[in-house]
Amino acid sequence: MSLQITRASLQDWALVRDWAAEEGWNPGRSDAEAFFAQDPEGFFLGRIDGEPVSAISVVNYDDSYSFLGFYLVRPELRGLGHGLATWRAALAHAGARTVGLDGVPAQQDNYRRSGFAPAYRSARFVGEVPEPERPVAGVLPAERVDPAALAAYDAACHPAERPRFLASWLTTPGHRALVRLVDGRVTGYGVVRPAEQEARVGPLFADSPADAAALLDALAAEARAFGADRIAVDMPEANPAAARLATERGLEPTFETARMYTGPIRPIAGDRVFGVTTLELG
Repeated sequence: MSLQITRASLQDWALVRDWAAEEGWNPGRSDAEAFFAQDPEGFFLGRIDGEPVSAISVVNYDDSYSFLGFYLVRPELRGLGHGLATWRAALAHAGARTVGLDGVPAQQDNYRRSGFAPAYRSARFVGEVPEPERPVAGVLPAERVDPAALAAYDAACHPAERPRFLASWLTTPGHRALVRLVDGRVTGYGVVRPAEQEARVGPLFADSPADAAALLDALAAEARAFGADRIAVDMPEANPAAARLATERGLEPTFETARMYTGPIRPIAGDRVFGVTTLELG
């Protein structure tokens, strides 16, 4: 059986999303368009006799940073080298860029052998957030805020600027994007979206635990508006205030991943990162 690796289309990625759901990753239902908006050339499928058997994404953000995700092989065809072949072909797309990924514990030794070094751990916190007694003050829909100010805030919290992704992520149908304003200044923002199981929160960026708490409460209320009574958010251990907020809101850790990089990244405001955007795109 000969494996052929080609770039994947947006239409192809519906199948990969289903694979991710079967693995329990709980992907957002409408994520793909925003993923492809950043780098439409960064998605790959391995096929045997025309049938997809493996997948991976290697999304380039700028000239120095890329992110790897969706590393999947159909269960009945694992252990035959298809995943590694797909991995090697796709990594060439990153060129000399530093590549990041979020790896589950079972794969972290393999990633180390491929040149990735751990930076910090994250845990997915899941649960039902109590509904606030009144609307959360100082939290507004993202469309009411200057897009440039929001993009600048996001850029301070992520290893690369990502205007194409952000413009799509904030406006994808079903996504609810909220911004925290204090004295007219952006002090945080977050997005919640429908998923296969719990509604997914990401990113959750905020200046302080109080700002993050206000956003999380408001995002949970938005999740209820589209029919979800539970949320999930991937919180970095590098920001201890994130786990404290999760505990205060009754969320419980389920599984963990490790953020890993092949090289240096630019400095980010790690104390503002209460929840990463996605485990697939960083």
